[in-house]
Amino acid sequence: MSRIHPLPPELVNQIAAGEVIERPASVVKELVENSLDAGARRIEIDIEQGGARLIRVRDDGGGIDADDLPLAVSAHATSKIASFDDLERVGTLGFRGEALPSIASVSRFALTSRAAGADAAWRIEVDGGKPRAIAPAQHPPGTNVEVRDLFYNLPARRKFLRAERTEFGHIDELVKSIALARTAAEFRLSHNGKPVRMLKAARDAGDHARRVADVLGDDFLAQSLAVEHAAAGLRLHGWVGLPTASRAQADQQYFHVNGRLVRDRLVAHAVRQAYADVLFHGRHAAFVLFLELDPVLVDVNVHPAKHEVRFREGRLVHDFLYRTLDDALSGARAGARPMAPAAVESGAAAPFAMAAPAGTSAPPAAWRQGGLGLGVSVGEPLAGYAALLGEPRAAFDALAPRATPAAAEAAEAEANGMPPLGFALAQLHGIYVLAENAHGLVLVDMHAAHERITYEKLKAAQDGAGIRAQLLLVPLTLSVSEREAALVEEQGEAFAALGFDVARSGPQSVVVRRIPVLLDGAEVAQLVRDVIADLATHGQTRRIEEHANELLATMACHGSVRANRRLSVTEMNALLREMEATERSGQCNHGRPTWVQLAIPELDRLFLRGR
Repeated sequence: MSRIHPLPPELVNQIAAGEVIERPASVVKELVENSLDAGARRIEIDIEQGGARLIRVRDDGGGIDADDLPLAVSAHATSKIASFDDLERVGTLGFRGEALPSIASVSRFALTSRAAGADAAWRIEVDGGKPRAIAPAQHPPGTNVEVRDLFYNLPARRKFLRAERTEFGHIDELVKSIALARTAAEFRLSHNGKPVRMLKAARDAGDHARRVADVLGDDFLAQSLAVEHAAAGLRLHGWVGLPTASRAQADQQYFHVNGRLVRDRLVAHAVRQAYADVLFHGRHAAFVLFLELDPVLVDVNVHPAKHEVRFREGRLVHDFLYRTLDDALSGARAGARPMAPAAVESGAAAPFAMAAPAGTSAPPAAWRQGGLGLGVSVGEPLAGYAALLGEPRAAFDALAPRATPAAAEAAEAEANGMPPLGFALAQLHGIYVLAENAHGLVLVDMHAAHERITYEKLKAAQDGAGIRAQLLLVPLTLSVSEREAALVEEQGEAFAALGFDVARSGPQSVVVRRIPVLLDGAEVAQLVRDVIADLATHGQTRRIEEHANELLATMACHGSVRANRRLSVTEMNALLREMEATERSGQCNHGRPTWVQLAIPELDRLFLRGR
């Protein structure tokens, strides 16, 4: 029988490197985070051959004293925490003290640093985990770390590196994500001697927005909503992309907790739920969000590379994120202007609620009254649909275009304050409504728009009536695990609030006696299991609401105005006014856009005007 023996320090560091150093981007992450923790205001990152040959990170931070250099490259030595209390309140990006020795154990490593106020700089070199004596060097205040020939002593690990372009792409993406959160620092990134990215330090909110545009492009800000909300000791701010600006991949999703970029299932679930009602299937939301909370309420010591965190009050955080984002997206009404280029320059935040386009007055209250007359009740969901087929309301007669040329009508409307979606001009092929607003031409998919309007009215009516439940003719017994049965016993009130009567009937069984009326005919057994899983994982569930919404969406689709249905100009204007007043009216129930804007400059380009 083999005896237990301690591992050599070099092997310990290489094992730690396997956890911390996955690829060159992991090295860059650790070094840049150390620079930021040292108070750096300028960070230069030089990469050669995707990081396999050289990674150099220079900063103007506080530096390291000469006596501390040997400790800096030894395992679990750090200046960032000293006690368990410090670990509970970690305010720095790094804190484990294993990054530098792990990197040095798999590379040819050199660290040169000059502490603030010191007369000279000092340098220490480490080759394959074996440090040499420190020596004097020339260097301005700050630190310079060079990592050469990564994994040179681990050929198997080096073979796992991808192509140079791929590895540098990961580094570039990492620098962008850190730069989004740390706007007070300047970042410079070069590859093989060529400058790739230069992000200047932000001095105010306008510079902050400018950095977001530099990293993600002007289109992101132009198609996003600014978020700013605080409650229960939590603060969320940043930008969320409009559903119509969704992406095929989840490649523009940045979520930071106290300045730390994380990938968290709880966060991802809350974001998916917030977008569930407006995002086209298979598409991904884009966002840059920053969550701030007391460090005591979040555990950052749960992942070797610090990619994940654990919230002490996970249910509170989930609910806060979902409701904040849901409120922001619900305010994205058709005709609202999210983040105009002028706002990007000035740093002004776009409001949640509908705003009139630049140069127009706020929409009068009369625009948000009446409309298509879809006063829908849950008991008679189809009763309101007939309103569209009858005579339009007299309140909208004054909004209908008069028998004057379109240009004259538009000028008159603009002088009097034009609504965001303007006034209807005509109908195309019985499908699209053409309207003129202050910016140019508006195209509306009348079925998609009316479907969203009807759907939101049905949901509001359902919310007002509450969840009605009905007894099952034959109670349903389900076999579950002991943990799930105990959860049902503990969460009886939560199930009752959802319209369910579910009780534990044995060590590994539960019985369902009552279900929501709207779910009659649904697969109750699977639904209850899903609800239990949600409560166990996230502490809350929206399964019931989602299933009910699916039914309401179907009802809204069948009850909405159909294609080839001819509308009068007054009815078209009524539809536009309802869109402006309805939450989430920029998308139909399936996430498709309900309207598009063709501005005058775009129309001019189509016809080559001015060329």
